[in-house]
Amino acid sequence: MDKIIIKDLLMRGIIGINPDERVKRQDILVNIVLYADISRAAATDDIEYAVNYKTISKQVIDRVEEGSDFLVEKLVTDLARMILTEYPDVQKVQVRVEKPGALRFAQSVGIEIERTRADFGL
Repeated sequence: MDKIIIKDLLMRGIIGINPDERVKRQDILVNIVLYADISRAAATDDIEYAVNYKTISKQVIDRVEEGSDFLVEKLVTDLARMILTEYPDVQKVQVRVEKPGALRFAQSVGIEIERTRADFGL
């Protein structure tokens, strides 16, 4: 399976359980690896057969910026589900969501998951 990599999408959103996190937007960093067969797109040079990573990136940005999850676990799972549900050519996805500066002595804290279409009954 081929990999399409979306690296270091940085946006601001509401996420966390502390009172200040519920009102103050903070940095949220997202990395995604999409697993798909790109051979038909490569052979035809036709966007119709490619996974449109620009559209996926826009949807991820909208979801993060409009959401207000309490847990990173919820957000990272929702992103994986959204991608696999809306893009049938993607067979597996790896999603990492990080909160830069969430811990005093750490650059960031995050969760990374890997899901397949079967994990969501697709």
